[in-house]
Amino acid sequence: MTTTIAMPLGRLFRRWAAGLALAAAAALPASAATLDTVKQRGSLVCGVSQGLAGFSDRSGGAWTGFDVDFCKAVAAAVLGDPAKVTYVPLSATERFEALAAGRIDLLSRNSTWTLEREAGLKLLFAGITFHDGQGFMVLRRPAVVSALELDGVPVCVQEGTTSALNVADFFRANSMRLTLHTLPTSAEALAALEAGRCDVLTTDQSALFAERLKLSKPAEAVILPDVVSKEPLGPVVRADDVAWFNIVKWVAHGLVNAEELGISTATADEAMRSAKPNVRRFVGAEGDLGVKLGLDNAFAIRAVRAVGNYAEIYERNVGAGSLLAIPRGMNQLWSMGGILYAPPLR
Repeated sequence: MTTTIAMPLGRLFRRWAAGLALAAAAALPASAATLDTVKQRGSLVCGVSQGLAGFSDRSGGAWTGFDVDFCKAVAAAVLGDPAKVTYVPLSATERFEALAAGRIDLLSRNSTWTLEREAGLKLLFAGITFHDGQGFMVLRRPAVVSALELDGVPVCVQEGTTSALNVADFFRANSMRLTLHTLPTSAEALAALEAGRCDVLTTDQSALFAERLKLSKPAEAVILPDVVSKEPLGPVVRADDVAWFNIVKWVAHGLVNAEELGISTATADEAMRSAKPNVRRFVGAEGDLGVKLGLDNAFAIRAVRAVGNYAEIYERNVGAGSLLAIPRGMNQLWSMGGILYAPPLR
């Protein structure tokens, strides 16, 4: 004799839903647990450019620059030491593959945030650290004062960049003939400009300021005022580890918030004694913001002690205190006429 016991409909539904949830979880990619990997290794592996003055450069022996300082800030926040970084120089064509393959933990290399790069390459941009735009640097054509006068003029650009796509769009939109020379690296593109294969180099305006310094006669090159694209530059991580993404993102936000709050390398000790609630949260004296990220609560102030706040990083590497002397412009704080804005640490 067989006995059948009827299960209540509600319990049956709950079991069915739980089974679906387990199946869905099994289908999802496993978390990369990058934080654990970085801690066990004892260093952050950070992808940078192959040499761009002001951003990531090794001409003096040690790595320096805006993007390099961000690597140091993350290392200070996570490992307590900005020196615990292994830098991997990458070309434009290999940078995203290196990140996707896990050869680097973080890409901090003047990379433009686009939909294709996030959705198509399964990557995540952890915010905008530098608002830029594509421009043109002209050599041997002193009469040219606008990009609209470049009809038929040979243009050099680096392959694997948004610049190569944008320049084609710009010439097409303005019914201009484009004679384009695409080179594998930025160094080869600059060499082609100096050798006369082209009279114009196009890339992000910030990069043009850096590349001009490498010419044998920098004063003869003119950066045109035209800006023909939006180039939101920022650090990139893989999309399979949201916990690591949040850490990198909030280190970036922390550097901007530090400037807003007046917290710098010079005022860090004073900030530790502050009675202001937002400053106390920033330095970790109140709340458990760092713990929620998997770090300790002093992660943000450690980053600032290591490299300074956003203003210090900018001015030292690309601003008035540097050879590039790029005005802050859009990269000024939102409260000072720019568009630099970060969510609050609270």
